Amino acid sequence: MFSPVRTRHTFEEAVAQVARAVQAGDLHVGDRLPSERELAGQMEISRPTVREAVRLLADSGVIEVRPGPGGGMFIKSEVVPLGLVDARSQIRVSEVTGVLEARRLLEPRVAQLAALYGTDDDFEILQRTIDLQREAAGDHNRALSLDFQFHLQIARATKNATVVSMMRTLLTQLEIARDMTLRMTSDEPKLAIAIHERTLAAIMSGDPEQIEVAMDEHLNFLERIWEEESGRSRLRKIPDFLLPHAERTLRSR
Repeated sequence: MFSPVRTRHTFEEAVAQVARAVQAGDLHVGDRLPSERELAGQMEISRPTVREAVRLLADSGVIEVRPGPGGGMFIKSEVVPLGLVDARSQIRVSEVTGVLEARRLLEPRVAQLAALYGTDDDFEILQRTIDLQREAAGDHNRALSLDFQFHLQIARATKNATVVSMMRTLLTQLEIARDMTLRMTSDEPKLAIAIHERTLAAIMSGDPEQIEVAMDEHLNFLERIWEEESGRSRLRKIPDFLLPHAERTLRSR
């Protein structure tokens, strides 16, 4: 789950690796982390650096350290403060348009592949994530984490580790725009949940055309808000194969 740190910002990366694992749903409340020694070995950093990272994660409420026999480091909360994840420092605002464009290339095909290989268990997890989103109304950080998990779970349903890795990178790079969408009016999170429900229904239908329509609505939701709030074009000059589904249909008539 944790990989060697290859940057000079060892402390920040150690914190971010744990935070990203929680954000993505790889770690859950009650899960036990490896020991300091094991984490230091996996990340190839010093134990004092790990200790400082653990202290910050504990102060942020993400983990708790239990002393004594049977103690250790445990996940305390699945809500990750945005400052702990370093994704937003790795992409400029001016680069978000390119990420949105890449998302249009990738995510609709991922959803169609998930429809082909997804199981009832996968769909149950997606539905449970939607239910948790509804319960998290008003909790911005929690809603943001659940939105991340919903999209990553679609990738997991493909049973393709490469697809999961690509989607994890893409979703992490979208942090700026995703954060913005969930800071809108109170109606926006409700609309996002409704779109998630329609997306899941389309995937479960197994109909590629229905999935295409649902994913177009899904992607357009974030693109529209990004364009309105940032004043930047959502995409560059759009080739036909990247046009929103409805507009492409009209153009072909």
